[in-house]
Amino acid sequence: MSGTSPEGPVLEVVLVKAGRTKIRYPARLLRDDGTRLAVRAPWAGAGVRDFGFVRFEPGDVFTEYYWRDRWYAVKEVRDGAGVLKGWYCDVTRPAVRSGGEVVVEDLDLDLWCGADRTDVRRLDEDEFAASGLAERDPEAAAAATAALDELERLARGDGFAGLLE
Repeated sequence: MSGTSPEGPVLEVVLVKAGRTKIRYPARLLRDDGTRLAVRAPWAGAGVRDFGFVRFEPGDVFTEYYWRDRWYAVKEVRDGAGVLKGWYCDVTRPAVRSGGEVVVEDLDLDLWCGADRTDVRRLDEDEFAASGLAERDPEAAAAATAALDELERLARGDGFAGLLE
């Protein structure tokens, strides 16, 4: 679904996990400086996803930042009224933009940082361990764990503002 909306170009974000497409959705390109891409998209999930510490639901808006040289993506999440819920961070291989798509490979590790930055939590470390990446591709596994450490350091430090400006 490549094209142009009245607000700007539309790209298809493709999230791949274990060699299969996990989800694909349209997003409006905000900017692409050759290293970092920023897109905006409504919540692409079906219905409500309640994690216990945050709910993603219809009306939520995600401003998503992807890098071609970093092993993560940072997604700023706001509700339909524009109130910040927090940041959901995916540990991924560096993003690849090809034509009208941004393809990102999810490596299971995630981090949540609530809007007030008091709730910072590492997620899915058990899934990452079970994925076998450390045995199949030790260098990628090391890059992934270093990326999660960097995200947590940012969240517990000055936050993501400097990274996302």
